[in-house]
Amino acid sequence: MDLSNLRPAAGSTHSKFRRGRGHGSGNGKTAGKGHKGQKARSGAPRPGFEGGQMPLYRRIPKRGFTNRNSKDIVSINVSALEAFDDGAVVTIEDLLAKRIIKNPRDGVKVLGKGDLTKKLTVQVNAFSAGAKEKIEALGGKAEVI
Repeated sequence: MDLSNLRPAAGSTHSKFRRGRGHGSGNGKTAGKGHKGQKARSGAPRPGFEGGQMPLYRRIPKRGFTNRNSKDIVSINVSALEAFDDGAVVTIEDLLAKRIIKNPRDGVKVLGKGDLTKKLTVQVNAFSAGAKEKIEALGGKAEVI
């Protein structure tokens, strides 16, 4: 590559088209705005303006709200932990590596659905009471990180 081959990225440049510069330009006189009317003038109304009628975005009711402090917790069941070997230490990184979860988001919680047959040390953000019971019943540990 040398200086003579350099080109701007595709789509990054625009033509230097000058509107309203005479008949010969092909876009003179009204400069693509047609004849008269509100949209031909400067100060035409903003997008969404409906001529004084209550605009659609204000007619539609507001529903609910989004809590800024809510956490997006990913849940997995105890049965998903069967993928690990007996005596293993299970962390969030291990769950990602085995593709049990795709994205830990704000935390991972283990729920108690299903059966577990292996002694595991599980280190995640939260456990349900049933999940903690099942893990500890086999001699494993349920550690909150």
